[in-house]
Amino acid sequence: MDRIDLAAFLRTMRERLQPHDVGLPAGTARRTPGLRREEVARLAHISVEYYARLEQARGSSPSRRVLSELARALRLSTDERVHLFELAGVAPESPDGPRSDVPATVLNLLEHMTEIAAFVVNARYDVIAWNSLATALFEDFSAVPPARRNLIYRHFLHPDPADRHYGMTGAEEFSQLAVGQLRAAAGRYPNDPQIGTMVDTLHRRSAEFAELWDHHHVESGAHHHKTMQHPVVGTLQLNCDTLAVPLRDQRLVCFTAERGSSSHNALRLLSVVGTQDMSVTKDNG
Repeated sequence: MDRIDLAAFLRTMRERLQPHDVGLPAGTARRTPGLRREEVARLAHISVEYYARLEQARGSSPSRRVLSELARALRLSTDERVHLFELAGVAPESPDGPRSDVPATVLNLLEHMTEIAAFVVNARYDVIAWNSLATALFEDFSAVPPARRNLIYRHFLHPDPADRHYGMTGAEEFSQLAVGQLRAAAGRYPNDPQIGTMVDTLHRRSAEFAELWDHHHVESGAHHHKTMQHPVVGTLQLNCDTLAVPLRDQRLVCFTAERGSSSHNALRLLSVVGTQDMSVTKDNG
C-alpha cells in the first residue's frame, strides 16, 4: 500500500468535486475547494476519522468494500478506480460478479437530470448511483449501509409491506420482474457468492419470493406507469423507464412525469426542496 500517493490521490479527487456533483446542498461558505472530508466519509459510509487518516497517509489498508464505496462517492472513472485499488494494494473486484463501477459519463448524465429522478442498479439490484431528485423522491441512499442498499431485499423483506415499494403501485409487477431478473443474473454469474446468499436468504424469509423463484420465472421490462403517494407532494403519476448501461450489465432507472402536469410540477418542487422537512409546526403561543 502506497500511503502517501493514496492520500494525495484521495485529496485531489475530493477537491475536484462540488456538493451539487454528488447531490448535496452547497451549505455555508467553504474555505477549501471541493467536498469536505466528512461529506466524502458520509457518502462512502465510513467514519470521518478513518477517512481523515487515509488522507493524512496514516490509515490502515482499506478493504475492497471501502475502496468501492470511495470510488463511487468520488465519482471515479474506470481508470481512476483501478488506480485507487492499485495504490491501496488491493486486487480489483472479481469479474465473476456484477460490476458496480458506474461509467463517468452516466454519473455526469445523472447530475444533469434535474427534473428526472434516476438511479443506477447493477444485476443484483444494488443501488450504486443516484441523483438528488431520486433522494428526494425515494430516500437518502447515502444514509443506507451499502449491504442494505438493495431494492430486492427491500421489496420482499421490508417490515412495512405498504412501504416496500416506496408507496408506488405495481408491487406485484415488480415482484415478478425482480425475481425474473435475479434468476437471469444468477445464470450469468454462477460464481457470485452475493447472489447465492441473496437467493438463499430471500427463499427462507419470503414465501412470495420462494413461490416466484420455484416457478423458474424469467422476465425483463422497460416501461411501466406508477402511481405514488409521496409524503411531501402527495399523489404522483410517474412513468418508469429502464435503460441499459452498455458493457456494465447495469440499468439506469428513470422516473418522469408528463410535462405541464401536476406531477411534473411536484417533481420540480422536489428538485428545489430536496429532502427538507416541509411539515408546518403550529404556534402554541
